[in-house]
Formats: sequence, structure tokens, C-alpha cells
Amino acid sequence: MKEESFNSTDEGLKSLAIDPNVLAEELAAELQGDPLDEIDIERFDADKTKILNECQLGLSWLQKGHEERLQGLRVFCEHRYPRALDLLIPLLSEPCPVERMSAVYALGRNPSLLAVEKLLQLLKTDSNAYVRKAAAWSLGNYSDSPVMNPLIKALHNDVAAVRLWAASSLAEVGSSSIEKAERVVAELLISLRIDQEPLVRSNCIWSLGRLYDLLPEPFKLELNEGFFLVLLNDLEPSVRYEARTVVEQIQHPDVVLRLKKLVEDGILP
Repeated sequence: MKEESFNSTDEGLKSLAIDPNVLAEELAAELQGDPLDEIDIERFDADKTKILNECQLGLSWLQKGHEERLQGLRVFCEHRYPRALDLLIPLLSEPCPVERMSAVYALGRNPSLLAVEKLLQLLKTDSNAYVRKAAAWSLGNYSDSPVMNPLIKALHNDVAAVRLWAASSLAEVGSSSIEKAERVVAELLISLRIDQEPLVRSNCIWSLGRLYDLLPEPFKLELNEGFFLVLLNDLEPSVRYEARTVVEQIQHPDVVLRLKKLVEDGILP
């Protein structure tokens, strides 16, 4: 998903109906905010000394009690610091879902091949939807690892919040090769047709747009048809808007002419 849309989309997630049976009781009591809300991927702080001091303090916090560990995890949701990896990975097994969730986000910001297997396990089996959502987001930063099939399974089978981030992460995975792009596009098109959640469909469109230029011509033609079907038929205005945004960026002559004719005929504003 577009980086500038992280916060606005996550606000939308707060209204999604998540099965309470998958949420640990302590999460509602302890969760004061989703660390994903506070991640600024484009942040650049010129004061390197300040960042270094924050990271060193974060290392200290990670080795203390529950509240201090949460503070330390928030530091590494913002900053990359290789020395933190040895302390972050064990926290993926913490019984507290808030700590697991925060550790997953921190390991998305600080990718480590040593964390991949555990992140995949959490995506597949963790009983807490917030933790699985975090894993779906973080695994997008592990596109060279075998994460595609687990993310596809999450895209089709998990709750809406997890499906949304799986769709976004699959754009990163598909960008790593033409073969992966073709597989990811096929699965995203399925979800675009059948998913009942508008936010998920919007993210599928965004991811498909990201992968468009990587595809051979037959796939582009299929994708063009998919975009126009959504543009003309989806019941949700926000989804149609996302499709229009992507279509307007496609420079294929047939797409340009088709869009122009729809506007001239008054079918589109």
C-alpha cells in the first residue's frame, strides 16, 4: 500500500469486524495503539547521535520488564539497528500478544533471515488477529524469502485486516521477479473479484498497479479488463476511485482511448 496511506488505511481497519475469539483478552486492556500507526517509513533524522542514543536506550529497555520492553519495541519500530536483532527475535515467542505484535513490527523495520520462519509461523497459527496482521505487513520486507505462498493463503482465508496487509506485501514479493509477479497478479485478481471488504479490494488494485509494468502483454491485457470491470461495476466509490487512479497511470494506447471514450460518453465523470 502507498506509504503515505499507512495511517489513513489503518484508521479504517479500526472499524473492521474482527472475530473476538481470536483476540487475546489482555490485548484490549494493554493495547494503547498499534505500532504500525507510528511507523514513518520515510523518516530521516539528521541527528544521528540522538538516534544512536535512542537505540542504545531501547536495547536496555528490551532487557527489562514488560512495560520497558514495550518502550524498547517502539524504538525499533522506528529505527533500524542491527544490534537489536538478538533481543527482538526471542520476543516473537512472548505470551503477551502486545509484545509479540510489537516485535513483529520491529522485525519488519529490522529484517533478519533468522526471523523468517517464526514470522511465517505467527502468520499461519497465531490466535491473535493483530499479531497475524503485523506478520502480514512485516513479511513484505522479506521478499527474497519463501513468503509468497503463505501470504497468498492469508490473502484468501484470514480476517479482513490480515488480508489487507497480505495484499500490500504481495506487491513487494511480486516485484522481485516476473515469475512471482505473474503468480501474485493471478491471486490478487481472484481476491479483487470475490473479497467482500472494500479496503482489501482497494489494496489489491494498488498492488496490481505496482506490478503492471513487470508483466508480459497478455497479463497486461487481462489486468486492464480487471481494472475496467471494477471501475464500472464495483459498488464502493473508494474502490472505483482506486481503479481510476491506476488506470489513468497506464500509458497503453487502448487503455487511454477506452478511458477517454467512457468520459466522453458520460459514463465516467
